[in-house]
Amino acid sequence: MATGSLSSVPKRFLMVEDFSCTCCLEQNLTESADIYCEQCLRFYCKKCVILHSQLFTKHMTCGREDIKKWPVSKAVEDFLRKCEVHEDETLTQFCHDHSQLCCSACVGTIHSQCSKVTQISELTNTQPSGLEGLSVELETVLGEIKTLQISQEASIQSLQRTYNEHREVMIEQMCGNLNTYIDECDNNSVGTSGGNEQYLKEEICRNVVSIVNEFDNITAKELNEMKDEVISIKGSVTSSIHKCTSVHNDLSQFHEIVPKIGDHKQLCLIASIKCKHIIQQALTLLGKSGKAFNVQSNTKHNVRIPSDSDKCLITGICVLTDGQVLVADRRNERFKLLNQQYQVVSHCGVAEYVRDMCQITPSVVAVAVDDYNNTHNVQFITVTQSQLTLGRKLELQHGCTGITCHQGDLFICSGTALFKYTLYGKQVCRLYEDRSSVNTVEKCAVSPTGDRLYITNCSHDKLHTLARDGTLLATYTDPALRDPFGVHVTPAGQVLVCGNYSDTVQQVGWEGQSKLATLARREDGVRSPWSVFYSSTTSSIIVGQLGRDNILVFRVE
Repeated sequence: MATGSLSSVPKRFLMVEDFSCTCCLEQNLTESADIYCEQCLRFYCKKCVILHSQLFTKHMTCGREDIKKWPVSKAVEDFLRKCEVHEDETLTQFCHDHSQLCCSACVGTIHSQCSKVTQISELTNTQPSGLEGLSVELETVLGEIKTLQISQEASIQSLQRTYNEHREVMIEQMCGNLNTYIDECDNNSVGTSGGNEQYLKEEICRNVVSIVNEFDNITAKELNEMKDEVISIKGSVTSSIHKCTSVHNDLSQFHEIVPKIGDHKQLCLIASIKCKHIIQQALTLLGKSGKAFNVQSNTKHNVRIPSDSDKCLITGICVLTDGQVLVADRRNERFKLLNQQYQVVSHCGVAEYVRDMCQITPSVVAVAVDDYNNTHNVQFITVTQSQLTLGRKLELQHGCTGITCHQGDLFICSGTALFKYTLYGKQVCRLYEDRSSVNTVEKCAVSPTGDRLYITNCSHDKLHTLARDGTLLATYTDPALRDPFGVHVTPAGQVLVCGNYSDTVQQVGWEGQSKLATLARREDGVRSPWSVFYSSTTSSIIVGQLGRDNILVFRVE
């Protein structure tokens, strides 16, 4: 894909120029240096070093295999010291409040109110400045970003291919219906003559037109909606590919520069700080953020409406691109759309129990509905101008207790198994199963890169982490997390899980093995939390509860 190719490198990502031969530069020529002379303090290319060796036989020289002994080139030093905000300024200071390098202009504007800003020259005596291991870390993350980009490009092709296949099936189905009907008419017309034959022909024409019109009115409309979903998902994935390309180029640039810095303390420190910042950006893209949320405040908001017949049970939450919040109220069998102030502005009802929901595109969500009996399906809902419209429905042959989506793939929990489906209802495979009890595979969430799946096992108080192919990678348990129910993964890969019986909301590490923080508990007003969602728009964690008319909103940083 041309738009996402790593060969399409913008000018600002071009590698810093290599060491050049000093003699050639004096003749307005540019040749890459291969030798550095410590006595001459000059660089020589393969051609010029011959004459140098003849004239100065006792001079000690260093080849590229000892490049760490070479002085830092002006190009490298200028690149490292340049402020990214004020490009004409040089980095001279470090803000401890923001962990950022800054120039004098930054200090006078952006960091004027910060409590501690230190000269870089002072830090070199107190901070470790070595670059040991940094090249290895850069190389590792570079590989992971490249792998992610390849996976994203493949997912776009797979999504388009799946849509094309589904469209062909729908058209073939219509043609099959027409052929079947015409064959039946041919069989029924045997022996027919006169006026009856003319009537039969007219009846056939009417019914054929009816079949075609039904395709146009229903199937074609559904295909158009699916096409819009494909376009939206492809756009989102392409945007992610561009981010990967940008970060990959930044990482490559520093991977090239780090070996050329040598033992220059200030430049080592600057490079180390910059590299760690870029590596953190890469880890966020990879869904491996290790940052724990810090709760700043919490509020509660009433989501009950006059026509509700029972206490609310919020089993699913989605925050839309515009900041509106869609919640699934299972007990009152309806969806409620909340504005940015968490006030109900619209709602629509369904006949079955709503169990969970996930976002497909900025305006489309998929809802798991199940009545514990014969109804197991996925209901699609479109949100347009604060109005909710029920769309197509996928009928399933198994339970439907939880649902999540990643780039056109649907992952559906049955209560005891996790299935993978296409966006159009074709079952791809059963990824995982646990029949040791009921509710062993209740809810699910997927990492931003799609390589890890998290499922809650209510029966055994466990959170399982699976690989993309369903392989069990990790199991998390905690006495303070009883009956884990709702689970959600943020865009940075932070895993949030609700403890229904323990009245807690925890943050678990992306690897699914360790607790990073208890974000909310009974003292904060939490009672039987069933659903959780992180809003990037407001930096808030929204919690839905059992038998409560309020949702809880925790502001975090």
